[in-house]
Amino acid sequence: MTPLEQALRQEQASIGQEIPASNWITVDQAMIDRFAEVTMDDQWIHVDPARAAAETPFGGSIAHGFLTLSLSSRFVYDVLAPLPGQVMGINYGFDKLRFLAPVPAGARLRGHFRLIEARQRSATELLRKYALTVEIEGSGTPALAAEWLTLSLFEQALPKAN
Repeated sequence: MTPLEQALRQEQASIGQEIPASNWITVDQAMIDRFAEVTMDDQWIHVDPARAAAETPFGGSIAHGFLTLSLSSRFVYDVLAPLPGQVMGINYGFDKLRFLAPVPAGARLRGHFRLIEARQRSATELLRKYALTVEIEGSGTPALAAEWLTLSLFEQALPKAN
């Protein structure tokens, strides 16, 4: 059995099981400002805490939705190790993505994952779909919910020389 076939069997046995939550990450104003600079998205609700406090229902500045989404890469490193025989992992995209609640500056976030699907995509690729929820500490509503697709690449087995 190839490493990919072994990984597929292991992952299919894990479908539906909750994976322990990631570590908490604090999304402070400095992080929000750095993200705004890198993405050139300097909308005032993100980078002007005084104005955001005065003119929005949020009570201050909020993180960009895409910053929250981007932290998912960190969350997954906390909870999912590479599969045996895996050469690399690739972010393959999202089937569904919703931003459900704003993330106030200073909030702590963590990711929750549940494997929904695992299937062999080719002789060297394992495609997995995870339910992802990003929790805001102390909030009953998550920051986001998504179905995240990841692609694990394995080396092609070479024919044995005679």
